[in-house]
Amino acid sequence: MFRIYCIISILLLSFSVQSQILTKKRSHFSKTDSLRGSLRAERTSYEVKKYDLKVKVEPEKKYISGVNSMNFIVKENTNRIQVDLFENMKLDSVVYQENHLDFERQYHAIFINFKSELKASDQTQNIKLYFSGYPIVAKRAPWDGGFVFDKDKNGNHFIATAVQGIGASLWFPNKDHPADEPDEVTVTIINPSDLIGVSNGRLTNTEKLKDGFTAYTWEVKNPINNYNISVNIADYAHFSDQFNDLDLDYYVLSYNLEKAKKQFQQVKPMLVCFEEKFGAYAFYEDGYKLIETPYLGMEHQSAVAYGNGYKNGYLGRDLSNTGVGLKWDFIIIHESAHEWFGNSISSSDIADMWIHESFTTYAESVYVECQFGYDDAVKYLNGLRPLIANDAPIQGVYGVHNEGSSDMYYKGANMLHTIRSVVNNDELWWETLKEFHLNFQYQTIDKNQVIEFFNEKLNLNLTPVFEHYLSLAEIPTLEYRITKNNELLLRWKSPITDFQMPIDYFIKSEKHRTMISSDQWTNTNLKVRKNKDLNFDTTSFYIKTKRVSQ
Repeated sequence: MFRIYCIISILLLSFSVQSQILTKKRSHFSKTDSLRGSLRAERTSYEVKKYDLKVKVEPEKKYISGVNSMNFIVKENTNRIQVDLFENMKLDSVVYQENHLDFERQYHAIFINFKSELKASDQTQNIKLYFSGYPIVAKRAPWDGGFVFDKDKNGNHFIATAVQGIGASLWFPNKDHPADEPDEVTVTIINPSDLIGVSNGRLTNTEKLKDGFTAYTWEVKNPINNYNISVNIADYAHFSDQFNDLDLDYYVLSYNLEKAKKQFQQVKPMLVCFEEKFGAYAFYEDGYKLIETPYLGMEHQSAVAYGNGYKNGYLGRDLSNTGVGLKWDFIIIHESAHEWFGNSISSSDIADMWIHESFTTYAESVYVECQFGYDDAVKYLNGLRPLIANDAPIQGVYGVHNEGSSDMYYKGANMLHTIRSVVNNDELWWETLKEFHLNFQYQTIDKNQVIEFFNEKLNLNLTPVFEHYLSLAEIPTLEYRITKNNELLLRWKSPITDFQMPIDYFIKSEKHRTMISSDQWTNTNLKVRKNKDLNFDTTSFYIKTKRVSQ
């Protein structure tokens, strides 16, 4: 969700393609980028199994301290591993088998040296990482990342984390690479006793401490992205509900309780729709929560951050300018859709963040279709197109912690809408989306795995189509000619090798579909006597059209 806010704030106020067509893609990266984004031996030599994280938050000082007890297994013999923690935070000590270990820092990366070589084994090891400091405070969360220290209207502390993009190592030490998710997490939030601390998963223990603080322990029983691990502290009121066997829990500011009970009624129809189209919610063991936050929202797994002001739309606005976006609460629907795409299925490199955001933005239209019908879904998707810049690829660069363009949201959604139109078989399309989620749930994947799955399931070669929309700034252009004999000729303009895609079009009121390639003109053997008689279906296909003279 992180980059979408950047787009909206501005607007409202690999498969190797030739380098010259990767318009505006960043090409120079720092040592910090490499340390953060690459998978070197210091990272691949071990696999995280669990974090047992304890953090004390002192609101008046805006100071945190704690320990991350990390369980891991050794995959390759090593005497040195990398963890990550921002430079402004202090790693106080590292303890392994009751011994303090030496470590050294390079920017945000910390290299821990073991006294003897660790041998590859399935046996679980444990290392304790003690930390403290003043975490980066977000100035405009979630447009930037960090801790948010705010106050509610009653003057109570209102605190939350928002670190997608910038990373969880902003506030606690961890292996901060998306390819390795812990299988489970325990989070203990220690905060002033007049407030409630809420994190991911289920509350398993509450302990009142002697110093005026209370410890709230939460357990997550499923793999989870590091950036999804969250801290939320406020004067919360709690209420609950049930969806089939799924526990629904809501934590909202005490004075917003009645508003929340009304607005959050949208959760159940959302779950009905997404379970029908994408498969079962993946985190039944951890429950589902909406948690009110002092910023707009974030997809924190089983603990979705909500700050949309109990309004439909996006803070009361319709991003599509069609009226459709005001029929539902953007944050509830978008951030909850991430439970399927981003949380259950996760990208193994931030370069593939489009897997999270394209499918999730497309899921908004799926919800619209479930609730209000196909025509409204198409209207909504088409209404989002003016928000697309088409100035840089939505695919990032691997190994250097580089996301692609923010077009991964609206362009990515319209790419999937286009592919649905290419398939031209809705029963197969919905079956494919559901199998995609069920096949890859609890996994981290990359672009090639996505494309290979869709190719196989749909029995189509969609690789050139995906590559054009992901790797190029410009969308495909359909060129057409009308000969002196009034014959209609069509071809795609694309530098992608073997680019082929059908197009639907109308001559007067008669509909036609023709498979078109990029390497030669295709004669449709159809007559067009007047240009106004010809209309291409640009609502179903996100393309440009251009008439070419003789």
